[in-house]
Parts: sequence; C-alpha cells; structure tokens
Amino acid sequence: MRLARLVSNQSRAILVMVALLCVAGLYAATQLPIAVFPQTDFPRIVIIADNGEAPAAQTLVSVTKPIEEAMNGVPGIARIKSKTARGSSEINLFFDWNVDIRQELQLVQARLSRLTATLPPTAAIRNVERLTFAVFPVTGYSLTSNTRDLASLRDVATYIIRPQLARLPGVAIVGVAGGKSREFHVRINPDRLVAHNVSTEQVVDAVHNSNIIESPGLIEENHQLELVLISGQAKKPEELNSIVVAMVNNAPVTLADVATVGAGVEPEYTMVTADGHPAALVNINRQPDANTVAVADEVRQTLASMRGQIPADVHVAAYYDQSLLVRDSIDAVRDSILVGLLLSVVILYAFLRNWGTTFVAILVIPVTILITFLAMWLTRLSFDLMTLGGVAAAIGLVIDDAIVVVENIYTHMSRGQSRREAVQSAVSEITVPIIGSTITPVVVFLPLTILTGVTGVFFRSLALTMSVALLTSLVLALTFTPILAERFVRAKRRIGRPENVEGSPIDRELREDEREEEEEHGRVLSTIIKRYESVLGFALDNRWVIVVVILGVLIGSYLLYRSLGSEFIPEFDESAFVLDYWAPPGASLEETDHMLHHVEELLMKTPEIESYSRRTGLELGLFVTEPNRGDFAVKLKPGHKRDTEDVISELRKKIEKSEPVLEIEFVGILPDVIGDLQGAPEPIEIKLYSEDASALESKADEVESAIKKIEGVVDTKNGVVVSGPAITFKIDPQRAAKLGVQADDVAKTATTAMTGDAASSILQQDRLIKVRVVFPPDLRTSLDKIRALQVRSSLGNLFRLDQVADIEYEKGQTEIARENLRQMVAVTGRLEGKDLGTAI
Repeated sequence: MRLARLVSNQSRAILVMVALLCVAGLYAATQLPIAVFPQTDFPRIVIIADNGEAPAAQTLVSVTKPIEEAMNGVPGIARIKSKTARGSSEINLFFDWNVDIRQELQLVQARLSRLTATLPPTAAIRNVERLTFAVFPVTGYSLTSNTRDLASLRDVATYIIRPQLARLPGVAIVGVAGGKSREFHVRINPDRLVAHNVSTEQVVDAVHNSNIIESPGLIEENHQLELVLISGQAKKPEELNSIVVAMVNNAPVTLADVATVGAGVEPEYTMVTADGHPAALVNINRQPDANTVAVADEVRQTLASMRGQIPADVHVAAYYDQSLLVRDSIDAVRDSILVGLLLSVVILYAFLRNWGTTFVAILVIPVTILITFLAMWLTRLSFDLMTLGGVAAAIGLVIDDAIVVVENIYTHMSRGQSRREAVQSAVSEITVPIIGSTITPVVVFLPLTILTGVTGVFFRSLALTMSVALLTSLVLALTFTPILAERFVRAKRRIGRPENVEGSPIDRELREDEREEEEEHGRVLSTIIKRYESVLGFALDNRWVIVVVILGVLIGSYLLYRSLGSEFIPEFDESAFVLDYWAPPGASLEETDHMLHHVEELLMKTPEIESYSRRTGLELGLFVTEPNRGDFAVKLKPGHKRDTEDVISELRKKIEKSEPVLEIEFVGILPDVIGDLQGAPEPIEIKLYSEDASALESKADEVESAIKKIEGVVDTKNGVVVSGPAITFKIDPQRAAKLGVQADDVAKTATTAMTGDAASSILQQDRLIKVRVVFPPDLRTSLDKIRALQVRSSLGNLFRLDQVADIEYEKGQTEIARENLRQMVAVTGRLEGKDLGTAI
C-alpha cells in the first residue's frame, strides 16, 4: 500500500521524470551510432611484412619465424598463425578475450620496433592493425572513363576525391586501389650503355646522388640566421638529361647519351575493373564508433557536390554500400515495432473493450523504447541487428506488466471503488507477483552477458537491451501506468441483481454472472472463456490424459529440436556477395585477366546483377595476395526476383563449365567479414599438422576428397597454395671471381632490368613523383634477353649474366602456413543448401 500511496501522492513528479527520460531517449536515439553488428574489438592483431621477391622458404626463416618468436612472449597471447608467400608474410596474433587489445597493440608495436633492426635489409613491416568491423570498407566507389588512362583515374581518386572524403567526420581511412601511379622513367638503352662502356649501377648512382636537395646546417651572418641548402634537384624531367653518369676517356657521358627520360607508371602486378572497364576504386573505412549510415550519406553527398571538380568523362558509381543493409534492417525493425503496436491495440481493445485501458497500456511501449535507447547510449551500444532485434522482441513482453496492472485497476473500479482507491488496491495486490514475473525472464537473459568470444559479443547486446526494456516496463507498470489509469480508465459499476429472475437462487446467480460477463467482455470473448472453462474442466477430471499429452509434446519437441539445423547467424539476403577466385599457379596477370573476362561476361548477362568490381592481385581487407588471385564484389539490383543464393548457385555452375581451371568460392559479404575477423573465413576448416610438407599435401588431398562427397559441401580447398614457378640464376663463385664481380652486383643490375630502381624523385605541383631507372619493357618478357643482360664488374669488364650464373627452374613454390610455431594445412569448404550444424 505504501508504494501505491507514494505513486498517487507524487504523480506530477513521476510524470515530469518520465517526460524528461523520454526527451533524453529521443536525444540518445539521434546520437547512437548505426552499424550492422555490435561494436567489437576482436582480440586479434595482424602483421603484414614485405620482403621483396624472396622465396617463401627464405622469407619464413628470415622474417616470419623471428616475428613469431618475438610475439610468442607477449602477455595474453593465445595463438599465433602465419602465412608465408613469395616476398611477403602475414602473421596473425590471437589474444584472450579479456585483454585490452589497444594495450596489446602497443606492446606488439614496441617489440616490432626492436626487432626491425635484425630483419633483412629487403624486409619492411607494411601493416600492424588490430581488427574491428571498421577495418573493412563501409562503402566503395569505382571510377571509370572511356577516354582517360588509368593514371589519370588514379590522380582523380588520389588528389581530388580522397582529400575531401578524408576530412569528413567519422571517416577513418580513404583507400585508393587500382589505376596507375605516375612516375618519370629513365629508360636505359642497352646498346648505348655498352657503346659508352657504362654500367647500369653507374646510371642508378648518378640519378640517385645528383638529383638531391639537402641542408648541411645554418649560417649566422649580418645578425641573421639563414638556412643553407645544397641542391642538384631537377624541377622538370628534362633537366635530368644533363646529369653526368661517368667520365670515359676524359669525356663526360650524360644521362641523355645512354637513356631517355619520359613519363611512365609504377610497375604493379595488380588489376582493377568495374563493370568490365579498367577502374580505380575508392574504399571508405569508418572510425570504430562512427555511424555507418551517416558516413555513407556524407560520402554520397560530398561526391555529388564534387561533380564540378571531377572531370565530366569520369563516371563515379557505388559498387558496395553497407548502409543499404543497415537501412533495410532498421526499416524492418521499425515496421515490426509499428505492426506490434497496431496488433497490441487491436488485441487489447478486443479483450478489454475499453479505449481508456487500451491507451494506458499501449503508451508504455514507446516510453519503454525511448528509455531503452537512453540506456543503450549510456552503455555505449549501437543500433545494430542485435540491439534492434532485442527491442522488437521485447515489445510483446514489456506490455504484459501494463496489461496486468490496468486490468486489475479496471476490475476494482467495476466493483464500485473510486479511481484512487481502485489504483491503490490494485497496485498493492499485484506488486509482488508482477515483480516476480518480470524478474524471471531478466534472470534468463542475464547469463548471456557473461559469455565470451564472438557469441558473447553478439548476445551481450541482445541480453542487455531486452533486460533494460523489461526492467523499465516493470518500473513503469508500478508507477507510470497507475497514474495514467487514474486519469483515463473508466469502468461501469456492477448494479445490484434483479429479484424477479425465475429459478433457484443458485441458477439466478449463475445466469446473472453470465450476463455481467457477456456485457463486460462481449459475446465473442465470453464464448472463448466458456470454451476454455470446458477444456479446463476436462483437464481437471482427466489428469493422466493431460500428463500423457505433455510427455508426447516433450518427446515431439525433442525430436523436432534434433531435426532443426544450427547456424551462428541466420541466413539473410544481403543483395550482394563476394566471388573469390584462384587462377592456376604461376598464371600471368594477362592470362588471369583473360579468364576473368569470361566470368565478367556471365556476371553482366545475369539480370539480377546491378554492378560489380574486380580486384586481381588484391583483396578486400588486409591479406597477402598473389597476382593469380583476387575477388569480385557483386551488388544485386533492388527488388531482385530470385534469391541471392539462387543467383550464386547458377553462376557457380556456369563458371565451372566455362572456366574449369579457375577455382572459385562464393561468400556473403557480412559472413565473410565475421569469418575473416575470427581468423576462420570458411565455415568448415579441418587442420592438419606435420613438419613433413609432402605428407601434409597428400593427406590434405585425401581429406578434401572425403568432404567433397558430403551433400551441401561446396567450394572445397585442400589448403595447399602454390605461388607459381621460379627461375633461379645460381651465381658460380669461381666464374664470378675471375670476372671481378659479386652476387650483389648481379642482383642490383637484374633488379633494375626487371622492376626498375626508384633512384630519386621530382617535386611537381605539391606532388612528389618518383624517378625510376628502367630497361625497355620487352626485356621482362624474354628469358633470353635477361640471360644476355650486360653486367659491369668492379674491374670495368662487361659480361653477360649467363657467363657467371647457371639457370635453375622450380615448378612452384608453396605458401607455408603455421599455427603455434608448427607447420599446418587447413582443408576448407563452404555450404550450399545445408546448415552448419547438420554438415558438421
């Protein structure tokens, strides 16, 4: 009774407090970040190291193993995985879920800084990143043109679009992929080089040492402190022609005598297309706590406002937009809330037959939702699939308490009590029962908050949202609802029984009760109540029958449970997917591109596909990628007729028939993101361990053959990745010594011939453009020309490369995977038309 009196006496204060909480909830709803999944700091750090083009076995010993051993002692580390390929290494550090991953990142960076000095000169740490959902782009745009070259497209993306997008609030990284980076090339003429008796190294050193600007210090003169500069810097590429390479017979040999200077592009073994056209891609990553929808909208609006700055012949189109899925999810939850409210109004009025009671009960739902939004904001949650799903699921639960309170108040008013008396009596009667009935589901949800791992991250948001909503509805039912009921609920008082009804007193009383119930509940509800009473009577008279029925239901439920599938995340149609592909090991970029043209034709002929982008030698995310592999990001049209799964199934069959040597794998974008963040991209992964590489490979083939036979298992891989063939020029020490040359001299000359040497740079229009010394491009396409490459010894002698080296051919270099310092192969597979639990 004390609580009821307190509520009645402090009604205005309670209404003001509820109104303030609602206003705060509205404000919180505008401030909450919006994302697909809850904000998560995955306990994983990825280290990417480059090592030139060194073989995988050498990179493993000189780069991967030292990093693994250094990281093995970091506090909180649980597992280390690595993948070593030609010239690159990817080390994944997995930590316990209870660590502070930001602090762990600092410890990792500190150890790497101490380790860097011991790594080979060719090795460099490219990336050290902790993984969150923000690591992957939230939206991406492609730039294509029918008139401009790839260098121009990259210039537009790098110097016009990227600076303006990077300034937007919530944007963390604006990455540019594809296109070509401009350079100035010093193209050596091998014949002139021989004619002037000049070596390749002399040309490289001359460009490197002459085109400089340095400061030896400051000079103090005439009471002024002035900066001193030593400059030989060229401001135009033509000025490089006057650089003296060497003095031969007391005559200067300039750069123009042995080479030509002109525009060029940086050599890259990557390729990017969009909708079948060469393209440059702009990928936007959000900050971890940023609003996905707001970032995507700001990017879209900024690009629209930049149309005057972007050349008219450059077509900018979105090839991926995560905000579309977020919007669809929010719209679906909003519709669920509105439908739930509408159905609640209909059901409440049908049962209570009183607009006042219906209004009071329904008003609890929006108030509870707003207060829940406030609690989400205070606990730093976000609008995502889990929290919004929790809000939608809680609608049917939060109204229960209000209905019980309102119905009890209505009953007391019907018995003749005044509104205040009815409110106090009703609240006093049901306070303890309603607290118990509400606390029970809260206690069920609370254990979900202590789960760890990815499961804990997802269900913690759901459990907290539903618990807050239920507890809020309990408080409102005992405070806010009685106040509203006292003002809006009206009930007809039951009049005295007439005395002129025929029959016995008991019959008259029963008929009068039936008449009152029919007037109060209506004919339909009264009929339902009568049916229930008859069923209840039968159950009480035949208890053993009910026990048998219950046992049958339990057994049937268990059997249904066993037949149900299981997944971590329910399947949903993203209207987008990723197509990963692997060309045969060693396939050139041109050959891979030729195969993929057929795949692009199939994509363009599929009516459901709106657009796509393709990366070759690159992938979405932070991963080591060979030139013979990459991915497509495919976006379907809004309102497409067939399901995404059906489109994928058809494309899989067509591609396997059109390009049988091309290995493919279809994945949903969001499941792929979660898998990559966990370190297990495929749903099926069978790990094999052994230090015997040949035994691992043979056993991996057996395991793959076995799982291929399982229905629903598709896109299987044996885990053995071959990078491609290798040609080794083995230096003969005896012959090299006779000619006065060392292996390093040969390697430098060959490097300049193959990929060029970025010896210097030129500053133009606030852009630092590399100057690369290169040989004619046809040299890289002919083994005979490389064998005939002229090398100059320290004695001044010129000789062919094959005079000091023998050629060894290796069919293929296998990528080396390791886990916890042991060699490992992971056989993987994906699923089609079957759930994960059943397949496993």
